[in-house]
Amino acid sequence: MSLKYKRILLKLSGESLMGEQKFGISADKLNYYATEIKALVEAKAEVAIVIGGGNIFRGLSAQSSGIERVTGDYMGMLATCINGMALQSALEKLGVFTRLITAIEMREIAEPYIRRRAIRHLEKGRVLIFSAGTGSPYFTTDSAAALRANELNAEVILKGTRVDGIYDSDPEKNENAVKYDHVPFAQVIHMGLSVMDMTAFTLCQENNVPIVVFNINQPGNLMKVAQGDKLGTLVD
Repeated sequence: MSLKYKRILLKLSGESLMGEQKFGISADKLNYYATEIKALVEAKAEVAIVIGGGNIFRGLSAQSSGIERVTGDYMGMLATCINGMALQSALEKLGVFTRLITAIEMREIAEPYIRRRAIRHLEKGRVLIFSAGTGSPYFTTDSAAALRANELNAEVILKGTRVDGIYDSDPEKNENAVKYDHVPFAQVIHMGLSVMDMTAFTLCQENNVPIVVFNINQPGNLMKVAQGDKLGTLVD
């Protein structure tokens, strides 16, 4: 099986783990993502994952509860650790070797991030699950995905969403929204297209790391994108 991208950074939102629920983790969704990721590993891809925490707690929304922004962001980082542990468990049940790595030290459950060690894990075929974002407030997990992708020399960032690419407006609200198959970084930044934050887009632009935004909820799409099929939207 021929892969276009061998070293991949997969970005998953916390909301993607909810399924039809309003919050929390859906066992069906968790097992679905684990199965899709396992197929990539069996195809000899080196896979790193950055996962969000919006299904449990979103830092930006904390201010409406009277929680200051920095504290809220740290609470969101802890939520990503819960999701990371859940995904690790699901993958290991399928026989996939993993390493949970966190940007906030918690030695009892995860490794600290050390770049050379992380790269070695990838070379040995272990799936890396990055949690706690960058470890700093004010940065989203999109920014963490861009940072880790660049540090690990990933060939691509695959942004798994519930829509099939980038549109000029929200396709779930506007039935006339126009989908882009290919968008240069400069156009994304100029138009303010909001699939990922501008910090992440700019970091990838400066280091020539392409991003593919695609519908991960369609079985087999993750593998097809890794093989180079023209699904979703390519940003480069």
